[in-house]
Amino acid sequence: MKRTYVVTGSASGIGLATRKKLEALGEKVIGSDIHDAEVVADLSNVAGRKSASERILALSEGVIDAVIANAGSGKSEAKTVSINFFGATELISQLHQALSKSGAPRVVATSSMASLMKVDRELVDLMLAGDETKSVARAEALVKQGGGAEGMIYSSTKRALSRWLRRECIKDHWAKAGIPMNAVGPGIVKTPMVAEMIATQEGRDGLAKVVPMPLHGYLEPESVADLIIWLASESNTHVTGQTIYIDGGSDAVLRGDEIWEKV
Repeated sequence: MKRTYVVTGSASGIGLATRKKLEALGEKVIGSDIHDAEVVADLSNVAGRKSASERILALSEGVIDAVIANAGSGKSEAKTVSINFFGATELISQLHQALSKSGAPRVVATSSMASLMKVDRELVDLMLAGDETKSVARAEALVKQGGGAEGMIYSSTKRALSRWLRRECIKDHWAKAGIPMNAVGPGIVKTPMVAEMIATQEGRDGLAKVVPMPLHGYLEPESVADLIIWLASESNTHVTGQTIYIDGGSDAVLRGDEIWEKV
């Protein structure tokens, strides 16, 4: 039976690749983006999220099988907090009731390999506390501080997103409703977001030091889409709370056995 998928950030990159693959499988896709989508909305503000959820609920007739929260920004600016974290978590929450009406509901978000990098702990804590105003203010302070501090905004949003999913997934209103909640954590993906960074040898060399990818190098968006689609499918019954790093080996290079040594 055809399933209904909501894909944010559906107009380009990983979101577009996911959309195309789902449609090729015969699934119904409701895309959301700031352009070229069924639902044109700006998830960086409360009004945009409310408008998006209302339009999505109308188009889905109140029943959604999976939400794929992929929309995001890689810019080192305060607005990234509102898009990457609050834009994802609030929209997912607003669509909970429609998801709970599905026979096999799923939630998948796009986090990042950057979630394992240096973050601003104060900013992460403010996001997880649900305080968007203070979170944005803290991000603005990091931009003003400069000296590379602004570079922690993106990694902080992705760390917070992965942690939010892990916290939420075991709560009754998600787990008892049979809704697995996961994230994918891509390494460097060939999308418009990173096109400028990988255009020169200097840029590629710099990235290799931060995100080493010994297996096959940079990712195509379609590779990430395949993982997202499985996590969002009926086949995934018990994987939940996980950020699955699809990173060509970056996590293994950078953390090694550390993930067990800290336990």
